[in-house]
Amino acid sequence: MSQAQPILDPLSRAALFLVATIDDGGEAVVRDLLAELPGLRRSVGFRVPGADLACLTSIGSAAWDRLFAGPKPAELHEFPGYDGPRHRAPATPGDLLLHIKAESQDACFELAMAIGDRLRGAATIVDETVGFRYFEQRDLLGFVDGTENPEGPLATSTALIGAEDPGFAGGSYVIVQKYLHDLATWNALPVPEQERVIGRTKLGDYELSDADKPANSHVAVNTLYDSDGTQRQILRANMPFGSVREGEFGTYYIAYAATPSVTERMLERMFLGSDEADYDRILDFSTAVTGTLFFTPPAGFFDALPGPAETPAEPAAPEASSLAHGDGSLGIGTMKRSAL
Repeated sequence: MSQAQPILDPLSRAALFLVATIDDGGEAVVRDLLAELPGLRRSVGFRVPGADLACLTSIGSAAWDRLFAGPKPAELHEFPGYDGPRHRAPATPGDLLLHIKAESQDACFELAMAIGDRLRGAATIVDETVGFRYFEQRDLLGFVDGTENPEGPLATSTALIGAEDPGFAGGSYVIVQKYLHDLATWNALPVPEQERVIGRTKLGDYELSDADKPANSHVAVNTLYDSDGTQRQILRANMPFGSVREGEFGTYYIAYAATPSVTERMLERMFLGSDEADYDRILDFSTAVTGTLFFTPPAGFFDALPGPAETPAEPAAPEASSLAHGDGSLGIGTMKRSAL
């Protein structure tokens, strides 16, 4: 398997997420940036010892078609979005995802500035979110986030493509969403009721028993099994974000998986419901405002990018003879003018 980008690394203290769309004619500049990114990361990271700066780079479906000729990851497609009976998950624009992470925010910011400089005039940054690690890896709802992430070999098989798509082994699919929390309503709930919404205890982070865990709790809705009883999982790298001035508090949901179908099944259950629950009750307090799907290529992909996609040829100009009138002229003097 090709070496993966640092998807499996532990959660960092700081993160900065950039989502960009490629402007018309910006493909060549974006390709140059993709090739330069490993060097940019090294240049910034060397100046901040101990920051463990990383930049996970992912590409959307439409952007892949614009940037590269040749094969495409087998399951790469646009995020479908979900309109449920009470809540919806919108699909929002995004060609590139830069998941910048480090142990200090200054390293993230410096690399983001370097990326922004190179994208100027070629791509538009449509979302910038500054993430941070909160107490005991909790989200702003006060619960530990990511407890059930797989570990060891299971994390590898969960997050990284293997022999099923050998041309892209070591890559991963990633879905990102921004969720905004209604903290005033949430904090008005008694803690035991909050625990029933999540499906875990708030202080100790223990999963509730089947008898005490509602079918519409977040844990219950996001626990998936195949027909043979195999549990299907994803690798989350969620980070809190917020603004006190704007009164905006949320979670940047970012889920890596060897196939996007697992994450999509979870979202279908959350928003569209299932036989067990109409929807995930956490959505009564957390609203999805973005949603995009990308492919995260293996690390070596950027050392030798595929050839550029072919630019559609301009229509050939008609030959003069085909424009000539019967009298041999081009008919310029006979052009009709619209009435004033």
